[in-house]
Amino acid sequence: MNDFSSRLALYWPALLEGAWTTLWLCSIGMLLGFVLGVLIHLLANGRSRVGVAFTRVYVSFFRGTPMLAQLLLIFYLPSALGLDIPPMVAAAAALALNTAAYQSQILSSGFAAIPRGQLEAASIFALGKYNTLVHIQLPQVLRLTLPALISELIDVIKVSAVVSVISITDLMRVSQQLVSQTYRPLEVYLVAALFYLVLTSLLSVLGSLLERRWKERT
Repeated sequence: MNDFSSRLALYWPALLEGAWTTLWLCSIGMLLGFVLGVLIHLLANGRSRVGVAFTRVYVSFFRGTPMLAQLLLIFYLPSALGLDIPPMVAAAAALALNTAAYQSQILSSGFAAIPRGQLEAASIFALGKYNTLVHIQLPQVLRLTLPALISELIDVIKVSAVVSVISITDLMRVSQQLVSQTYRPLEVYLVAALFYLVLTSLLSVLGSLLERRWKERT
């Protein structure tokens, strides 16, 4: 037990740094995915047939193919075209594009739940589409879909383990490096799994607190 405690003290700093990389990378992907998800929803409910068709193909592709395949395409396709993008950028882009497909479906349910009378009132007062979206629709959509968005962020964190294949030093990559140094895979991966569990549990608790606070205000 003492030996394990001493080894854990050696694992801790590297795993913590990897967990931090995982968290902020997923946060960036989630935020970009939210913006893209809103745009996809607007296109899907617009008048352009091309836009509607594009959103259907987009959502079908990113929900119907493995995240690993999407990551490798985004990482290697620019190289084939003579462009060189950093692995971190490719990882963030892959996570954002993937979660945007899921978030667009989540957000659509939130937009649909907004009473039509509010949109009609905004039109009467000539607020404009942008102001209506930003000041009336999005705050309510966030409140209505917060549990599902938190659940999606947790899924993004779990699926982000695949970014280790392009040498991103996230939590999984750090775990692999520690295994190669210590030859104790069961021990290292168990601690890494606990790190993932702590991250997702904290996000779940944070989401519950935010949801409760919003309910108290309304």
